[in-house]
Order: sequence, then C-alpha cells, then structure tokens
Amino acid sequence: MTSHDVSADLSELRKTLDSVEVVLDLPNLRREETELEAAAADPELWDDPAHAQKVTSRLSHVQTQLRRINDLHARLDDIEVLSELAVAEDDPSSAAEADGELAAVRKAIDDLEVQTLLSGEYDERNAVISVRSGAGGADACDFAEQLMRMYLRWAEAHDYGTEVYDVSYAEEAGIRSATFAVSGPYAYGTLSVEQGTHRVVRISKYDNQGRRQTGFAAVEVVPMVEQTDDIDIPNEDLRIDVFRASGPGGQGVNTTDSAVRITHTPTGIAVACQNERSQLQNRATAMSILRAKLLQITRDEEKAKIDSLRGSVTASWGDQMRSYVQHPYQMVKDLRTGYETGDVQGVYDGNIDGFLEAGIRWRKSKDNQDGS
Repeated sequence: MTSHDVSADLSELRKTLDSVEVVLDLPNLRREETELEAAAADPELWDDPAHAQKVTSRLSHVQTQLRRINDLHARLDDIEVLSELAVAEDDPSSAAEADGELAAVRKAIDDLEVQTLLSGEYDERNAVISVRSGAGGADACDFAEQLMRMYLRWAEAHDYGTEVYDVSYAEEAGIRSATFAVSGPYAYGTLSVEQGTHRVVRISKYDNQGRRQTGFAAVEVVPMVEQTDDIDIPNEDLRIDVFRASGPGGQGVNTTDSAVRITHTPTGIAVACQNERSQLQNRATAMSILRAKLLQITRDEEKAKIDSLRGSVTASWGDQMRSYVQHPYQMVKDLRTGYETGDVQGVYDGNIDGFLEAGIRWRKSKDNQDGS
C-alpha cells in the first residue's frame, strides 16, 4: 500500500470516527463522566447498593467509551507516522505493520459505529435470553443446547457476565429449554437481533441409520427490568409452584424444594429458576424474568408490531431466520440479512459478531424504511 493510499484511508476513517463522536455526543459523555465520578466518590453512595451498582456500572461504561475513542485517535496518528516512516526508509516490514494496524482500527471503528445504531429505549440494558427446542426431536434439543453454549461463549469472549437461571434437560440429549442473563453494555440491543427461529440441518447423531435430520430452536431475547419499570402484576394473576432442582438425566442436585416456577395465568407465560439454594432467591429471580417478559409484551403491543411476544417464535418450518447447515455442505446463513459463513464450528464457538452487526444494520434499515 502506498503512502497516498494510507492517507486516503486514514482520512476516511477519521471522518467516520468524527461522525460516531457526534452521535455519541462526546461533550455530554464528558459531563456525565464528571457527574458520575462525583457520585461515586460520595461516601453514602453504598447506603443504597442497587443505586450504587447502577452508578458505578454506568461510570465504567462511559469511561470505556471515552477511552475507546481516545485510543482510536491515537492509533490513527501512530499509523500515519509509521506509514510515512515506511515510505521514507523503503521498509516493507513497517509498511506491512501499518497495513495490519489499519485493518484492525477499521474493524474497531466499524464496531463502534454499529453501537451508535443501538438507540432503542432498552438497548443499553442487560439481556435475558431463553432458548427452547422445537420440532426435530433429540436433534432439536441438542441444537438448543449448542445455541445456549454459543451465546455463553460469545459473552465470555466479550467479557460480559452471564448467569444461568434455569435449564430443563431433555431425556435423550440436549435441553428442552434454558433461561440465562447476559450482562454488559448494550447486551440487549446487541443480542435482540438473535430473536427468532434457528434451524439446523445435519446428519443425526441419534438416528441409527445416519440420516439427515432438520431441527429447530426458538430464541427469545428481552431486556432486564429495572426498579423504575412500571409493571403491575396482581398476585391473583400468578400461580407459584415449588419443586426439587435437578440436573442432566434427572440427577438430584438439591435435597429441598427450592426451585420455583411462576406462571402468569392471563398470558400463560411460565418462568422457572433453580440456580440458587434458597427458594426465596429463586422466587425473586423468577419474578424478575417474568417482569422482563411482560415488559417486552407491553412494549411490542404499544408499537403494534406483534400480537404477543409468546406467539412471535414458533420454532418450526416456515418462520426460520437463520439456518445452520452441516450436511451436505457447511454453511450458516442469516435469511434476513444474507450474511453467511462456512465456519459452522466457529459460530457454535461464539464467533457471531458478523451476524450481530449485519442484524443490527438490517434492523436499522428496516426501521428507517418503516418510518419513511
């Protein structure tokens, strides 16, 4: 790459970064950082742990955003110096280093630009994800477990926290359903594009004739509720059951009836939690998940986009949003965006950033079209 090429690329990236800064409103972020630092220094802050956690979490997020932008500016300046040095000294190794860093910075700016597209009311929140096996028998259950692992691996790679609330294991293999939280900046906004029916096509491990099998799994993503959310749930609308927690194959993991299942009778939504030994803790967590699901239904009804959240994902033929084909060829393809990759195992290992970015851009484009 010539010095002129690098100069043009740097100019383009600086313009993109400038536009990102406008959307993020840097002056306001800096003011917010100052206010949050003052709040964090207040010795009485931790008198209210929930509020303190919110303040410190938001401060960390704001500081990370500002640091990312400063670092990107510094890296662009370093690339300019390195490329000029490479040309002046006719040094191929320095030129290659500049090219590699340029590609890395372009990816980092693209990622930051995608985040600016997350401007929904709840996009900054943590996410509660439910994965449910659909049509396809044991292969669907096994596939559902792979999807759960995929999201947990993605979260781990991005230093996002996770907490598994409930897992219902299938008899032969895999899971019938699972509910877990992913905690981190814009977790909900980022992962919400994963909602829908996922389809797998592969040679079945559970067919003694080795035939090709199709299986389905439904993914539901809702924002974590906060104390300020106004969701009124009358006690008479709830049915609460307690049961003994269990692990794979029915193996007991608890000797008391500490697991809790709460059913919201008007909607039929049922949530369960068995990850704590205390029935009280499991009940509180299950109520939090239920509130998140009801909040999402309220939001969707207000926007008149779907009749109900529960009816939006059927996990069967005709409504899949992504296909994971492992036979007769290797391909994962998103049917909404057209994004695809042949690295199926990489996807199962959590490498789904390309799908997330394409989904976020697709959703923003669709929203713009609907609003025009």
